[in-house]
Amino acid sequence: MKKWIALLLFVPSVAFAAGPSIPLDDPEIDLTDKASLQNGAKMFMNYCLGCHQMQYQRYQRTFNDLEIPEELGQKYLQFTGVKVSDYITSPMPAENSATWFGAPPPDLTLVARVRGPEWIYTYMRTFYAEEGKTFGVNNEVFPNVGMPHVLESLQGTPRKTYEQRMVDGSMKDVYVGLQASGGQMTADEYDNAIRDLVNFLEYTGEPAKLQSQEIGKGVLIFIVIFFIFAYLLKKDYWRDLK
Repeated sequence: MKKWIALLLFVPSVAFAAGPSIPLDDPEIDLTDKASLQNGAKMFMNYCLGCHQMQYQRYQRTFNDLEIPEELGQKYLQFTGVKVSDYITSPMPAENSATWFGAPPPDLTLVARVRGPEWIYTYMRTFYAEEGKTFGVNNEVFPNVGMPHVLESLQGTPRKTYEQRMVDGSMKDVYVGLQASGGQMTADEYDNAIRDLVNFLEYTGEPAKLQSQEIGKGVLIFIVIFFIFAYLLKKDYWRDLK
């Protein structure tokens, strides 16, 4: 029995230790921002769908929720599947992806619910060049990640930067952060693009989230009104019993 208790205490500590070693940034998710969601869908279809997929999300549901006309969605966003009712699947054969990457790239339908939007937002902004790695890059949130920096053309090549600072009475090179160069976007533009992508991933993790929240508000209002009538009815009954 003591061994089982020790194991239960040990597992959470291991899980906690496996978390990111740097602070996570808040992407300020807004599921009501249709323009952001539409751009996020565009980012995913153009840069992520080649390897990853969303096998639990349909094109048609996505187009309807994001207010994208189906004919435009099929023309500019539907690169796989024949019908608008098809699931968003990757064209990469699963057997080949395991060989190329060491393991099949994960499905991203629910990634925001598993990892959290803060994790994804920080992860996509903390790749950096490092020689000796399989894809020539590493990541501050996910060290030794087996994924290329697919958005390097947009962000540029991020590198670790250092400054000479006085530490304990002597000058030392101190790490001050990542700096990218050679990209199509400025740092702010890239951050906004990643925010849109994370916003879209947050949506696919729970497409009915906004509707559920509205229903929840209605239920709470009903409970309050019902409580008032129940309380008045209770008082009326007890008045006759006195």
